[in-house]
Amino acid sequence: MYFGGDYNPEQWPEEVWLEDVRLMRESGVNLVSLGIFAWGLLEPAEGRYDFGWLDRVMDLLHDNGIQVDLATPTSSPPSWFRRSHPASRLVSQDGQVVSGGSRHGFCPSSPEYAMAAARITEQLAQRYAGHPAVVMWHVHNEYGWANASCYCDASQEHFRRWLRDRYGTLEALNAAWGTLFWGLTYRAWDEIEVPRNPPPGLIPALALDFQRFGVDAHIALFRAERDIIKRHSAKPVTTNFMIANCKPMDYWKWAAEVDVVSNDHYLQAENPGNHIELAMCADLTRSLAGGRPWLLMEHSTGAVNWQPRNLAKRPGEMRRNSLAHVARGSDSVLFFQWRASRFGAEKFHSAMVPHAGTDSDLWREVVALGQEVAPLAVEGRVEAEVAVVWDWESWWALELPWRPSSDLEFRERIETYYAALWREHVTVDFVHPSHDLSRYKLVVAPSSYVLSQEAGKNLQRYVESGGHLLVSFFSGIVDGNDTVHPGSHPGALREVLGLSVEEFHPLGARAEISLEGGQPATTWSERVRPAGALAVRNFASGPDAGHPALTRHDLGRGSAWYVATAPADVRPLLRDLLDHAGVERPRGLPDDLEVVRRGRHTFLINHGDGPVTVASTTVPAGGVEILLED
Repeated sequence: MYFGGDYNPEQWPEEVWLEDVRLMRESGVNLVSLGIFAWGLLEPAEGRYDFGWLDRVMDLLHDNGIQVDLATPTSSPPSWFRRSHPASRLVSQDGQVVSGGSRHGFCPSSPEYAMAAARITEQLAQRYAGHPAVVMWHVHNEYGWANASCYCDASQEHFRRWLRDRYGTLEALNAAWGTLFWGLTYRAWDEIEVPRNPPPGLIPALALDFQRFGVDAHIALFRAERDIIKRHSAKPVTTNFMIANCKPMDYWKWAAEVDVVSNDHYLQAENPGNHIELAMCADLTRSLAGGRPWLLMEHSTGAVNWQPRNLAKRPGEMRRNSLAHVARGSDSVLFFQWRASRFGAEKFHSAMVPHAGTDSDLWREVVALGQEVAPLAVEGRVEAEVAVVWDWESWWALELPWRPSSDLEFRERIETYYAALWREHVTVDFVHPSHDLSRYKLVVAPSSYVLSQEAGKNLQRYVESGGHLLVSFFSGIVDGNDTVHPGSHPGALREVLGLSVEEFHPLGARAEISLEGGQPATTWSERVRPAGALAVRNFASGPDAGHPALTRHDLGRGSAWYVATAPADVRPLLRDLLDHAGVERPRGLPDDLEVVRRGRHTFLINHGDGPVTVASTTVPAGGVEILLED
């Protein structure tokens, strides 16, 4: 199990380095990520390199038994690069050149940036491929953090080339984009513009393609650096994802590019259910990794610096957070960063060695955690019988302007259903709607606004083969071009759900309706017409009173369920469906107890305020407690 974090020795005089490695050994650190923001020191002027200080740090770490995840420093180009290559500067959506003074201030379509990044990567790979400390390569840092899209002229030309490759002809592009609407047909490629400060009513398919283009532009940069490294080294190559808060990056596409999936996760300090959001992101990371172990590349020992109110973690919270990631598939507990910075934008971000130094409760917690984690041998996969559908393109499209309601939020529905499953002590995988779903007893699609006909057929085959599917409202409505499927809603899901939707009835702000039995619901109502499905529960009030709110369609050997509103509590419905699908889970446990099984290890993590007694039926007889909170 890797334990450690980002190490930035360049911020400190060399005499501190000796103290660093002594403290690393004391706390159980066995891996550090090195060089992430060091481009300006490694290449102080264009074409002039200085690796002496990095050589000394690498040798010092190796001599002390600490391994290195060696980074290419390309997320933060030097100031000289910006001055020498002004065309590489990032341009915001309103057409303004973004100033310097921070990282990620470059255009991902800049050829000057690509060449400079390739040069420094080549130098690093040649020099350190054989260094015994290096066990892994870390390309860039948090792709798309501040420059997911650029709106400069170079990006515009790159976007046009990308569109030609995607569509081949303008006729195909016009058909896909529906440019007949408002008479916006394109007759030449150079008529197409990036959506720089667009007027209201931008072509939705253009907006979606620009998002896809941004993902592909960043992946191309990653591939270039990765392939340079691969020519010199056989060690695995990764880059750190930001699954919790990076909407612009489609990580289903990214996951295929890395040797090992890694993720940065930072707790939402003021969210009382932040431990559930953490579990969700860990499950999503494991799912991106195809169920294989993954790496927690960054999280925090305490407070971060960039939330509105940066709450410090309570005693024991860092330990619970760390072990929850391990329980859900991580083979590491790594932090940003090793030693708290005295200057810069993140000087108030917590670290393994805080400003208070080693005579602090935080340092003592770090040492205790390292002594537990570093020798921990947790093997095997996390197995799940339930899957939740997650698609970044649905996220993008659902939240474009001019939807039926501003209350439609992708993550809101996902997190609502995930939280209910978590409290039912059900472990969840995440899936793309095109994936093989055959191993799951229940699949939940809380927010699948974008769904191709092929994906709809995939879900139908899953149900016909004996699976059980739960779909929430406003799903299956459009294809990947944000074009409504022909016929009545929910287009791609009509057959599997056995119904049609005649009309949407979004509810007003703070409006509430009720279902039969008195259960309240908000946000949404719609006029459902069964066509094979059976009404399980009707609306009792609101615009669709007397019409189905919950339906069931038995199809083949399985069943498909549809929820046409946002119930205030989805747990009773999910509980019934879990039983119907035969999903096994522990019963009678407190809601705040996290239960996950990974291989032969069962993790029980108490997020409540009081002690919990767990019956022996939950933990297999003969089990041995290897980590126990006093």
